[in-house]
Amino acid sequence: MRGKATETVDDAEEMLTEESFKAAALAQRGACAGSWHSSEAAPKQVPVRGSEGLYMVNGPPSFTESAAFQRDSGKNCKAVAFSKDGSLFAWCNGEKCPCWADDESICARNVNNEVHFFENNNFNTIANKLHLQKVSDFVLSPGAQPTKVAVYVPGSKGAPSFVRLYQYPNFGGPQSALANKSFFKADKVTMLWNKKATAVLVVASTEVDKSGASYYGEQTLHYVAASGESAVVQLPKNGPIYDVAWSPNSVEFCAVYGFMPAKATVFNLKCDPVFDFGTGPRNAAYYSPHGHILVLAGFGNLRGQMEVWDVKNYKLISKPVASDSTYFAWCPDGEHIVTATCAPRLRVGNGYKIWHYTGSVLHAYEVPADEEMWQVFWQPFLDGVFPERAVRYQAVPSQLPRAEPQPAQAYRPPALRNRPATSSKLHEDEPPQNMKPQLGGCDKPLSKTALKNQRKHEAKKAAKQEAKADAHQGPAQIKTPQNALQNTIPAMTTGDPEVDKKIKNLKKKLKAIEQLKEQAAAGKQLEKNQVEKIQKEAALLKELEDLELGV
Repeated sequence: MRGKATETVDDAEEMLTEESFKAAALAQRGACAGSWHSSEAAPKQVPVRGSEGLYMVNGPPSFTESAAFQRDSGKNCKAVAFSKDGSLFAWCNGEKCPCWADDESICARNVNNEVHFFENNNFNTIANKLHLQKVSDFVLSPGAQPTKVAVYVPGSKGAPSFVRLYQYPNFGGPQSALANKSFFKADKVTMLWNKKATAVLVVASTEVDKSGASYYGEQTLHYVAASGESAVVQLPKNGPIYDVAWSPNSVEFCAVYGFMPAKATVFNLKCDPVFDFGTGPRNAAYYSPHGHILVLAGFGNLRGQMEVWDVKNYKLISKPVASDSTYFAWCPDGEHIVTATCAPRLRVGNGYKIWHYTGSVLHAYEVPADEEMWQVFWQPFLDGVFPERAVRYQAVPSQLPRAEPQPAQAYRPPALRNRPATSSKLHEDEPPQNMKPQLGGCDKPLSKTALKNQRKHEAKKAAKQEAKADAHQGPAQIKTPQNALQNTIPAMTTGDPEVDKKIKNLKKKLKAIEQLKEQAAAGKQLEKNQVEKIQKEAALLKELEDLELGV
């Protein structure tokens, strides 16, 4: 799912044989290509994997290569891992390993409609089996025992897909499931446990949106609690779900969703909105390890904008920009962040930066032009090692100059290059707003019907605003002004009649597409040519932006 810009190892997906499974288990324990023991007094470490080999860099404040870890200069390392407490580090040849519980007492893998469980790393005996017809995925819960497991079974022949929660090893009988959530419209799912293992978020996705409203397919967000409760999370803006993230407090989660500019909203365990961050260029959400800070970011095909929020007071801290980033991660101390540009996602401009969340760049490294960087990440630490610190809003000092993003310069026709620039937006950003009911108020969550009517009303309002804007611009172009010298060139023209004509035609096409999308949202079945028109929207918007931005 995640529109989150992270690089992952392209591991082999074939089924492991029993012998290779045991070998992979040993590899996970640090017994394959190599293992390294970290001293408790060692500083925070950042492993770096690339064409230069595998090495470690000390974290703040030194940022020097670690002398405690001997660099592996080979180029065949495809997988690395820390143990949960950060004391062990292993690297191997990239062969896929199975799934362990956090305390490593239980290991599980999916084998032909069954999930096999092994205990205490004894892989000679299958301790327990969970059998479900056509089970395709499972996720073990984090934290201490008892371990819970969420399993997904895709629908077939008109039957719905479903996700069930179990507590290990209680798998027998029809009443053994802790919770069950069934749903249609799911080709695949992503299941996300919260930290306390009390609930799972399920993002169900289809490859194709049959309404034609989106070429991303269609996504829905479901909530399933271990207590048996379940719900569909109502998202007030149509469009894809880019990212979902649990707060470490396990009682709230953030969803980033909707056609660009995307909305971001924090929900509670009743699936009621708590705070709406408005709209912006973002497709990912990252909570700090302590849960007191949230970063909303726009990576991938976006420009790397980040919004750093204090989520206890819902106050914006900073808005740094990490252009071309393919990776983001919080340091376990909750104070620092690493962003990186890695191959193979991007093969030029590889490197990484270490930030303070207030927006200061503390360290930056660029890989030589003929080299690549494949991976960089923080050494993990157990909870409680780093206490939560008070949130600060003033940027911390740095020896590096503060990176100020340079705005992209749009093309300006020669006739306008000596004139003051004006701006034009295709979409008006929505401001953040607190969604909690005020004291003494009687606000209640909207019903499904009310939400649907609200969406229709917002769509109609947006269409009216666009029509009003067009009507306002139209007379300015056709009216004969009294002062011809001051109004030779209307305010919203480029000075190039051909460009003006193209802009007018593009706006006309985009307005027609918006009307088609409203019809699709209202449930109308669109014709094939109408669906094809909607699919061209992104290209038309880009073309319009190139012509109009900066006019």
